[in-house]
Amino acid sequence: GINAEYMGIQLSQRQMLSRLLSRQSAGSLSRMFSTAKNYDLAVIGGGPGGYVAAIKAGQRGLKVICIEKRGSLGGTCLNIGCIPSKALLNSANSYKHAKHMFPKLGIKVEKLGYDIKQIMKQKEEAVVGLTKGIETLFKKNKVEYAKGTGSFLTKNEIAIKLNAGGQEKISAKNIIIATGSDVAPLPGEPLKIDEKVVVSSTGALSLKEVPKRMIVIGAGVIGMELGSVYQGLGAEVTVVEYMDKIMPFADGEVSTYMQKYFTKEGFKFMLGHKVVGGQVKGNSAKVIVENNKTGEKKEIEADIVLVATGRRPFTAELKAAEIGVKMDKMGRIDINDHLQTSIPNIWAIGDVVKGAMLAHKAEEEGIAAVENILGEKGHVNYNAIPGVIYTHPEIAFVGKTEEELKKEKVDYKRGYFPMMANSRARAVHDAEGFIKVLTEKKTDKIIGVHMISSVAGEAIAEAVLAIEYGASAEDVARTCHAHPTFSEAVKEACMGAYDKPIHFQGQISPTSHKYNLYIKKKKSTLR
Repeated sequence: GINAEYMGIQLSQRQMLSRLLSRQSAGSLSRMFSTAKNYDLAVIGGGPGGYVAAIKAGQRGLKVICIEKRGSLGGTCLNIGCIPSKALLNSANSYKHAKHMFPKLGIKVEKLGYDIKQIMKQKEEAVVGLTKGIETLFKKNKVEYAKGTGSFLTKNEIAIKLNAGGQEKISAKNIIIATGSDVAPLPGEPLKIDEKVVVSSTGALSLKEVPKRMIVIGAGVIGMELGSVYQGLGAEVTVVEYMDKIMPFADGEVSTYMQKYFTKEGFKFMLGHKVVGGQVKGNSAKVIVENNKTGEKKEIEADIVLVATGRRPFTAELKAAEIGVKMDKMGRIDINDHLQTSIPNIWAIGDVVKGAMLAHKAEEEGIAAVENILGEKGHVNYNAIPGVIYTHPEIAFVGKTEEELKKEKVDYKRGYFPMMANSRARAVHDAEGFIKVLTEKKTDKIIGVHMISSVAGEAIAEAVLAIEYGASAEDVARTCHAHPTFSEAVKEACMGAYDKPIHFQGQISPTSHKYNLYIKKKKSTLR
């Protein structure tokens, strides 16, 4: 009996010791990989698509967490893309305007110049203010924010490698992937990005001085915007483009018009060329380009080389493929029409999926994904997603180009209106560009609008609304527009599509010789 009693006490002590060790072990595991928290929705990525989705989910009462590794919200757009580039463009355009237009406007300025340090400082102030604003919105909408890198463990579990150190595990009923995109290197990397002499868009946003000579590889949105920043501040800019025209995605007449305009402003273009080699020597670089048709090679030199050949989906460290999320041939996450991946409770939006890499497209997808998670009918009309290039003048478009309509054999009509015939544009000496409206011939339904104007980025909203609601050109033309405004040009272009404009005679192409003569002679009828 005594032995049995002793054994019972010994067993009890062993159990207690075992439990104590178990707790200690669990504690150490907890410190390394904390106990999983449960959420209705986890969003991986805090860019325009991700943070908007998180806020919308919070507004709808879901328990939500947003995981962002950068340590500041807003993604590429807010931190190293859309916002800082617009701040720099504003500085460059303001300097250029003061230099060339102030004398004409009767304004005298002595010793006009610029301070590149202050230009960069005001850019950073804009970025920091906006990122902090998103954090405030998260708090107000009860969105939890984890600063770290998220990767899948299972279809419902995510491991977060925290920026501050340590790891955390969470569980969520639904997960939205919104990890965005990254800079795409040159094919074959004949010239490697070092962010000193050979820079990506990220490096170009933080140059310490304006280069005397700059080579821009790629005549797309990023190349022309950042090229415009430094050309406006005095750099000699040469643009190398593989295609035979700049902005090859744009309507042909828009591309042709803007190439002429940029050339007049001082840009040099090497179209139909590819970069086949190069070398950095000290504070400059030599770039070897080859003519696509003749094979002739040429060496050009610059202080800064900007590689602006596009972006690619960012899925590194996500480990989505490991749990069965399917990718397409271009490395994007494959989704259905409801933004669902191959795993039903995992969704994907923004640059990491098919479609244009645009912040506002990602935002629309973020809201639609949350609505679909809630069992509603979230939807994005991809025919009504505008594109804007923030050069001066700005370029904006929505819907079909003429080239697409011809390829699809669509019977269409078009209406033109030059900004030179717009009274507000003439009054403020900012009349570069035109508005072009494309409609279905039988129905007059607006199917494409293309603009070049100093306010095109704002004016395009009317065209987007028209396409979203299936408006005809006559609908817009019969809508009263305030006078004098730039927006009257949209009204007049719509009048030209279904009838005739009032303040411009004829429907000539904005890239034709006849149009150029019109502009030169300024034969417009103004109120």
